[in-house]
Amino acid sequence: MPLPKAELHLHIEGTLEPELAFALAARNGVTLPYADTEALREAYRFSDLQSFLDLYYGLMAVLRTAEDFTELADGYLERAAAQGVRHAEIFFDPQAHMARGVAIGTVIEGLAAALDRAEERYGVSTRLIMCFLRDESAESALATLDAAKPYLDRITGVGLDSAEVGHPPAKFRAVYEEAARLGLRRVAHAGEEGPASYIREALDVLGVERIDHGLRCLEDPDLVSRLVRDRVPLTLCPLSNVRLRAIDVLEDHPLRTMLGVGLMATVNSDDPAYFGGYVGDNFGAVRDALGLGPDELRTLARNSFLASFLEDDEARRERYLAEVEAYEFGAGGA
Repeated sequence: MPLPKAELHLHIEGTLEPELAFALAARNGVTLPYADTEALREAYRFSDLQSFLDLYYGLMAVLRTAEDFTELADGYLERAAAQGVRHAEIFFDPQAHMARGVAIGTVIEGLAAALDRAEERYGVSTRLIMCFLRDESAESALATLDAAKPYLDRITGVGLDSAEVGHPPAKFRAVYEEAARLGLRRVAHAGEEGPASYIREALDVLGVERIDHGLRCLEDPDLVSRLVRDRVPLTLCPLSNVRLRAIDVLEDHPLRTMLGVGLMATVNSDDPAYFGGYVGDNFGAVRDALGLGPDELRTLARNSFLASFLEDDEARRERYLAEVEAYEFGAGGA
């Protein structure tokens, strides 16, 4: 039985496994530029974030109908539940679909069909976070938020993802102000490839409550002190960091250091179909590479629930935390 955990940094489009990509391509009449699933997997060798994004957006062409998004989400939830996920806060990228002529309602309704039955089917509670593409314009982000207004009952918060360098958080001040006015929670990718100053900017200008990645915060001791003092969660993605060359090998990952200085670190999978593992795989990988013991793994699991947007259901959060405290580690348990 895996350690109970929440996943807070997961792009649903990044769970598109090669087998499903080919099945959806056949169903929707899309021709993929790969001979078979093995050839596609061979393409999952990335030199940096941009090389991944090029493939990631190209492969989205197979996602056309609400049924496609339902099938995608069901596939993720089944795998996540098997790896101990009890609560998932799931990112989606509406601009990438709207640009292909897929209506935002099609995306949200398709995902919602899976999320609405996630607890009954998989024992996983869920939240949905709509991300803006930072390499698109600020005006496009505002238009996307406007298009999402009929569906705000389905959306817990907003996020900011895609190519980081050259697209500072302040670019999106207006859309985050509007999101706050609408009562949406706010997170943002910062400090993955971009500098530690982007983390400060996300906090100060966008008013975010969590930092997605935040890997480079250690370059700024004053920022680290602030993150520790204010208990700002970091949603780290270790296998992603290696695959995208943010760090060379997992043994060099700063996760243990982050825990040691009191940062509220969590472990997540990011885009698991592309990066070699779902969240339980990430837990197991950092356990082995960094020599994390039961106390540290339990802290990571505890942090994941404390950092979640479950303020509307504190009884559920407390139940999940009790499961973490009661968990008995066996050989290799993560």
